[in-house]
Amino acid sequence: MGRRELREQIFKLLFRVEFHPLEDMPEQEKLLFEEENAVSEKDEQYILRKYEDIVSKLEMIDEMINKEAKGWETGRMGKVDLTLIRLAVYEMKYDDDIPTGVAINEAVELAKKFGQDNSPSFINGVLAKFA
Repeated sequence: MGRRELREQIFKLLFRVEFHPLEDMPEQEKLLFEEENAVSEKDEQYILRKYEDIVSKLEMIDEMINKEAKGWETGRMGKVDLTLIRLAVYEMKYDDDIPTGVAINEAVELAKKFGQDNSPSFINGVLAKFA
């Protein structure tokens, strides 16, 4: 599985945090991997490791987003947009293997696939403040 596909799976799992309590997430993880039956054991472990690291930093990530996204608190953002911004901010601030430009570009590409019409430009605008 390529990096883009891995990132998409991390997004899908992270998105579920918005709708399920953290104690229910192990069941959600299982459901995701049943739905995505082409995920290898190695890729599954990578996805879970990144997801868990992001969740452990969500409070700090949300504080950064609230500070930079003037007029847009995380509570007012669409769930898809917020999840993609969280993922990209994590990659920009905590993942040294991913260049900032790549994190932004990948978030915008995922927004084109999963977001609304204005999601790519909104996400690009918010993430540009972190660059």
